[in-house]
Amino acid sequence: MQSEKRQTTASSIAVIGGGIAGATAAVHFAELGLNVTLIEKKSSLVSGPPICHLHAGGNLYREISTEQCLELLKQSIDTARLYPHTVNNRPTIIAVPYLDGGTPEELYERLIAIQSAYKELVEQDPANKVLGEPEDYYRFYSKDEIEALKDKVQPEQPKSFDDWLIPFAKHTNLETLRFPIAVVQEPGWSVFRIGASAALALEQMPNCNLLLNTQLTDLVEQEGGWKLTCVNQQGESVEVNADYLVNACGYETGNIDDLAEKPRSRLVEFKAAYVTKWTEYSELWPEVIFHGPRGTPNGMAQLTPYANGVFQLHGMTKDITLFDDGLVASSQHSSQPKLPVKLEGKITSGWDHQVAVERSRRAIEHMARFVPDYQHAVEYGTPLFGAQQIPGSDETLRAADVTFEGEHYARIEVVKGSSALEAAMKIVTQWHLYQYRHESIESLHPVSMSLSEQSIEEKATEMAVERSYPPELAQYYGEVHQ
Repeated sequence: MQSEKRQTTASSIAVIGGGIAGATAAVHFAELGLNVTLIEKKSSLVSGPPICHLHAGGNLYREISTEQCLELLKQSIDTARLYPHTVNNRPTIIAVPYLDGGTPEELYERLIAIQSAYKELVEQDPANKVLGEPEDYYRFYSKDEIEALKDKVQPEQPKSFDDWLIPFAKHTNLETLRFPIAVVQEPGWSVFRIGASAALALEQMPNCNLLLNTQLTDLVEQEGGWKLTCVNQQGESVEVNADYLVNACGYETGNIDDLAEKPRSRLVEFKAAYVTKWTEYSELWPEVIFHGPRGTPNGMAQLTPYANGVFQLHGMTKDITLFDDGLVASSQHSSQPKLPVKLEGKITSGWDHQVAVERSRRAIEHMARFVPDYQHAVEYGTPLFGAQQIPGSDETLRAADVTFEGEHYARIEVVKGSSALEAAMKIVTQWHLYQYRHESIESLHPVSMSLSEQSIEEKATEMAVERSYPPELAQYYGEVHQ
């Protein structure tokens, strides 16, 4: 694809960063007919921090407001409609262990509020029904109800909450948990299928110029636009002129703010999740969240299932998912928070094998406190890792999208990937680039809607293997919603 600016009346936008925020924005802008140049320094799109579920309702975050949860619900539904082949339809169990100190009752009011909001969204537009029937959005189970599932055989294709709960009932040490437990229609979300969906859509659109393996080196604000200087893989200088600039660099957003001289305060947090394999049993698991106080030895344990006995694990302790000095803030002198050298090194140069194995082992042991047989699982490849930005100074913020500086500069500051489409639409509205007329998400994105499940899964698998991850992380998992 050529890098020169196309001569047309449509506005031109340069998007820096091909993570979920930049890739989604580029897809949306290009689908609207705008001229887009997407600049990404890596060899493929969407390779940021781990994503495990859609966050349709933010049920995992007891510390955030219900308002943020409802915002995440709407954003998640819109995103699932934009990327229909990226969702893994299986429920999520939310359990409160005795070690947590909280109670299951704390979940009630929020689940009722989210269910009610979901019902309203489906009534407004039946296409919003991406999480199943609103009345089936959640259910509480008593200990007796879980015990009754222990002797059941899981059907080959689980459909009901009962079906999905069978392996949990069989293998979890129920004595460690307070009851009831909650089961919620919170599906999985494949980071590799998101990347594949965006890449396949952008490749089909002649008004999108996708520059991979390309590093931005300089930025000059001109009257009515920007001049960007980049270096490609061959070491050649590439110049891009654009009317508008979108900074979508994830945890490195501050570096571009510095270049553009647009100061902004933010936090950056480095996190990792661990890929493991547990093949002792062939049942299909739901996702499971065992709540716990963040950053303590009893921090939340999270089991995210994929095909063929592959599971992604989070343990919200300082020696599993979180890191000492892993949360850093920007300064008066720079908008870019500086991670410690050892963490920055993981992002730029990869993991030390021994550290990856040790942390994966700890994640397995952390999960085995609740699912004893999980101690037989093995470490299975590179951890999923990266740093997420959090605008401002509130580390609990989870629903965020976009801020503007002047007339031609925007920064996308999503904390959760599902906020990216809303951010892109706000940019279009703010800059008067397109007049929305209540069109559906599907009609606004015909190229994205034309992509087949098979082509997305094939491309996603290719991307996973290229990055040294198991292909299972790219494959479909769970039930097919008709």
